[in-house]
Amino acid sequence: MTFQPPEHHPAFEEYCETIFELAEDGVQVKQARIAERLGVAPPSVSEMIHRMVDVGLVKLAAGQIKLTSKGTDLATQVVRRHRLAECFLADVLGLSWTEAHHEAGKWEHIISGSVEEAMRKILDDPTTCPHGNPIPGSNYRAPEDAVVLSNLADGESFVVERITEELEFADGLLEYFEKAELKPGSEAQIKGITPAGIRKVEINGKNLEIDLFASERILVTSL
Repeated sequence: MTFQPPEHHPAFEEYCETIFELAEDGVQVKQARIAERLGVAPPSVSEMIHRMVDVGLVKLAAGQIKLTSKGTDLATQVVRRHRLAECFLADVLGLSWTEAHHEAGKWEHIISGSVEEAMRKILDDPTTCPHGNPIPGSNYRAPEDAVVLSNLADGESFVVERITEELEFADGLLEYFEKAELKPGSEAQIKGITPAGIRKVEINGKNLEIDLFASERILVTSL
């Protein structure tokens, strides 16, 4: 049965989602990182986190912010609906990755359980969003041999598995990757590495450059 939590203010949903995604990407969840991701002032984050502690959504432990079981349930629902919405907007309506990401940020707060279930069926029960991030509650299985692109050497070929959430918030990157066809399932090869760590990549006959920040956040499997 799909979990149906009580109604929460969208701000609580947004913060729970952000904490979930930061932890999912292996980032230490601290107020500064939340402020950076959401583009809000640190004092506002501090105030919101204290409110969320009071209502039982988060707890503070060893200098980090962690979701409680209640917060995890809420975050899981919001993330699932966001990623399903991205699939629907990109795969059915034909929106670009960037447009789908921004629109899904609105849809995630208003999709009901019945609409979520209908979307899941229309999409044939997807396991990931268009960028390869897992949809909570699906049958997603992470590839055991996935590594970040920055681990590969010059000349190695690879398959793109996942473009992590952090890159979805970097200006212009989703658009750049979509146009270059750097997407889950695509095969590519490293054609050079600069002293600054920039990967020169050939994919489907196209050449692109991926800086170190991005290559440390793209999951691939070697061919």
